[in-house]
Order: sequence, then structure tokens, then C-alpha cells
Amino acid sequence: MATSLSKIDLNAWFAEFSGQFQGLNPKEPGQWPLAPKLASALVVMLAVIGVGYFFLLSDVEAGLDAERNREPRLRQDYQAKLAQAVNLPELRKQKSQVEEYVTQLEKQLPGKAEIDSLLSDISSAGVGRGLQFELFRPGQVVIKDYYAELPIAVKVSGRYHDIGAFAADVSNLSRIVTLHNLIVVAPAGARDANGPLTMEATARTYRYLDSAEVAEQRKAAAKAGGKKK
Repeated sequence: MATSLSKIDLNAWFAEFSGQFQGLNPKEPGQWPLAPKLASALVVMLAVIGVGYFFLLSDVEAGLDAERNREPRLRQDYQAKLAQAVNLPELRKQKSQVEEYVTQLEKQLPGKAEIDSLLSDISSAGVGRGLQFELFRPGQVVIKDYYAELPIAVKVSGRYHDIGAFAADVSNLSRIVTLHNLIVVAPAGARDANGPLTMEATARTYRYLDSAEVAEQRKAAAKAGGKKK
């Protein structure tokens, strides 16, 4: 008996509920029954939530995904910097050693005023080995970023061992001098295997830039950087 009554009441409620959606006037929603009003409000709310998600939350979610993608790289950067921080005393020690080494190398570079003395040392090294200079001509100074390079065209004649000793003497000078494009030939028509030879080479010596030249280089670099922009 109770079951039959509940069934009748449920059917009646459903019929009454569905009846509220019949004959609605879309031009006068204010006169709708309660059920259609609640249903319409729910649809509008869901629509607003959907539009808000696509136009607002979607950008936030995209930003969140981008930050998540950055996380592995940031983690690697953190680990690298952590390793550097742990090894900071050793890195400072290595930096000090490099600076000391650079200072030693700079001492091997003559200044502008010492170039003439160095040229004299190169010439004396050849004369001391009994070589005859057929050519000893300094070229145009080439300015680099941190130093200047002076090429010297050299042509000497002498015995093979004396030429070799001269090259060794040049490499052992207190200042840095390098030999490039070496050509050693016997004079044309020479029949004596132990006779004199001729060596042509380009000796290059290097000097550090003075303060005025350094300032000029920085000015040129800044000007070049401004043109690139």
C-alpha cells in the first residue's frame, strides 16, 4: 500500500515538474515557474564558467605548463651553481693561478719602447751564429684585441747547423718571438752538399698595448657594437 502511494506521488511530482517547462514565453522569463528559472540560471552559470575557463583559466594553465617545462632546466642550473659554490675555493685558486700565468706571459711581451732592443737581439743572434743577413725588414704593426703583432721578414745565409742554432736561439729569447713560413734552400747551381744555405722566414714578435692603445681599442669596439645594434 505504501509502495503504491509513493509511486503515485513520484509520478505526480514528475508530471508537475515537467509541466512547468511547457508553454513558456521566452519573451517574459520573469513569469516562468520556479523550475525553469532555476534551470535557466544553472545553464547561464555553466556557460559563464565555461567561457571564463577558455578565456581566462586557459591562459593561466598555459603559463603553468610553461613554468613546469622550465623546472628541469632550472633544476640543472641550480645543481650546476651548487657545484660551483661547493668548489668555490678551488675555483678561486685556479683563477689566481691563471692570473699569475697571464702576468708571466705579459712579462715576455715587450713594450713599445723595447721593440728596438728586441730587434737588435734577433739580429745579434744571427750574427753570433755566423749568418749573413740578406734581409731584415720589420713590417706593419697589426693591432689585435689585447696585443700588437710585428712581422719581420728575414733572409739569412749560412751553414745548415748554424741556421738551426739561430732558430733555437730565437725561440730561447727572453721575449716571445716565433718563426713562420720557413723556407730553406741551397743556392742555385750549388754543388757542395755542405755549402751555405739560404733561409727565408717571417719572424713575429708581440708586444702589449699601452694605455692609449687599449683605450683606442675599447673605443673602436664600442663603436662597432653600436653599429651592429
